[in-house]
Amino acid sequence: MRPGALFLNLCRGFVIDHDALRRHLLSGHLAGAAVDVFRDEPRAAGEEFQSVLRGLPNVILTPHIGGSTEEAQADIGAFVGTKLADFVAEGTTSLSVNLPQVALPPATGTHRLAHIHRNVPGVMAEINSVLAAHDVNVEAQLLGTRGDLGYALTDIGIDYPEAVVGRLREMSPTVRLRVLS
Repeated sequence: MRPGALFLNLCRGFVIDHDALRRHLLSGHLAGAAVDVFRDEPRAAGEEFQSVLRGLPNVILTPHIGGSTEEAQADIGAFVGTKLADFVAEGTTSLSVNLPQVALPPATGTHRLAHIHRNVPGVMAEINSVLAAHDVNVEAQLLGTRGDLGYALTDIGIDYPEAVVGRLREMSPTVRLRVLS
């Protein structure tokens, strides 16, 4: 590295020689370093962290497990809680790992049908045929698929006959149907 360079290691602790890095920092060849991964990470809370880089004034050492701080855990909890609330209230599955990612903006004055189904051809045509047969107009609709599952959000702007819900639930590809208002 060029004289005066700053060294960063944010990937894996074993890719650098920490003793050599210390020598180059002490000699002034490197201006500084920031490291968040180490060959030997502390195994448990309270275990003293050992590194030949500790105590050097031109070095920043941080834990790679930054997601385990109290602040990060609080942020993660709030984030997950918001995603769950969005799913319950709006059917939104943004950043889901189990369902197709679908996010239809909420609309006022509509009912939302959240339809999880097996990902086979013709499901959307069948959903729309059921709605059309009962004179239910589609205001907005969005489909996402992932592997064997499909997930359709459909906003309808009128009160719907109960037969619509029954017929959609009876469709052979249907896994689950929720009606959100």
